[in-house]
Amino acid sequence: MHTHTIANWSHDHAFLGARHAENERRTWLVVALTAAMMVVEIVGGTIYGSMALVADGWHMSTHAGALAIAAFAYRYARGHARDPRFSFGTGKVGELAGYSSALILAVISLLIGHQSVSRLFSPVTISFDEATVIAAIGLGVNLASAWLLNEQHEHEHEHHHDHRHHHDHNLRAAYLHVLADAMTSVLAIGALLTGRFFGWTWMDPVMGIVGALVIAHWSLRLLRNAGAVLLDTVVDPQLAARIRTKLEVDGDQISDLHLWRVGPGHAALIAAIVSDQPRSPESYKARLADLDGLSHITIEVHPCTHPAG
Repeated sequence: MHTHTIANWSHDHAFLGARHAENERRTWLVVALTAAMMVVEIVGGTIYGSMALVADGWHMSTHAGALAIAAFAYRYARGHARDPRFSFGTGKVGELAGYSSALILAVISLLIGHQSVSRLFSPVTISFDEATVIAAIGLGVNLASAWLLNEQHEHEHEHHHDHRHHHDHNLRAAYLHVLADAMTSVLAIGALLTGRFFGWTWMDPVMGIVGALVIAHWSLRLLRNAGAVLLDTVVDPQLAARIRTKLEVDGDQISDLHLWRVGPGHAALIAAIVSDQPRSPESYKARLADLDGLSHITIEVHPCTHPAG
């Protein structure tokens, strides 16, 4: 068999998201913004004697680290997209990074919750005016970062069927990190203002506990979604049902079906079909041509053998 003939039948295994390069650039920009704000909070807290700001600055450093993981994941996936060592490409590197970031979020929620409970019983002195100004600046940086990382889901409005396999969980993890920072900034500002004007110093740790619970909820949801992809679960049952409908016609039956995500917007399919009148694999693939997101299709066809009577 000639080399050019083999090339015609080979598959491309670069299963990166449609906006991979754009998401990588935006993530690196947010890493820079977050790192800069981290330095401002730590230095400002040290100068004004606010341990709350110093603690928040180091808390932001963990988010900067998680965002750096997301950015490096984009770079690694792009650089090794056609590395033959990866059987189905590097599209799931982002899932691994997203899962890792979700674990970091979960740890952050525990640390915030522990620190907040401790401050309920051992209040600290807060420089309200200076801390409020820096917290407000931090909120602005976080909102700008969240805007940069916000995913666009136009396809969810265009189709009625499930499109969860299009989500970029790496970008989602980065977005949740800056959103968590923004939420803690809002809660901190509210607590600082009530403490400044009403003397309710207990609001600071209470708001911290509320923030910890919300962050924990986000992290568990992301762990579930990214973990499902890493375990090759069927992330889109409706797509699987449509595949069965299109393949099981004229007496053809699917004896085995595997559908899993190999990257944002990319799903791989292996189907074994038993038929009284077997057709070529290409004819079965043609039935699936109008299904969005099927990037790697393997069809096995077996003639139906009836047991002797």
